[in-house]
Amino acid sequence: IPGYGNSPPVEMAVTAQGRRTFLEHVLQELGMQRPVLVSPSMSGRFSLPFLLAHWDWLAGFVPIAPVGTKDYTAEQYQGVQTPTLILYGDRDTGLAPQALQNLQHLPEHRVAVLPGAGHACYLDKPEAFHQALLGFLHQLK
Repeated sequence: IPGYGNSPPVEMAVTAQGRRTFLEHVLQELGMQRPVLVSPSMSGRFSLPFLLAHWDWLAGFVPIAPVGTKDYTAEQYQGVQTPTLILYGDRDTGLAPQALQNLQHLPEHRVAVLPGAGHACYLDKPEAFHQALLGFLHQLK
């Protein structure tokens, strides 16, 4: 994610619109056609504005306790028709419940909870994470 960790900051990533535009450019440059967007934690600042503006660009969306879910209304989420797998670890008692509360307004969602996993559930329980992700991917058209 630009501006996090060792990544250099990107001017356009300062606003939600800029982060949406950044992700638009990434997908266009990669020539991706209807990808599945997997969005853990801080990447929610990019994926959520993109999802709300361009849900029809995506074949699927997999939020993993993303930040920023409270920045949008139930009505905004209800307009998104992208198949969604809300995925989180049951030991993530901070961000995951808030994200679930907001993201459950997405009409085409299902939920997968990984027992014994924390915020980085894909690191804590990689086999269970991959099983849930692959199961979701196989059900997409």
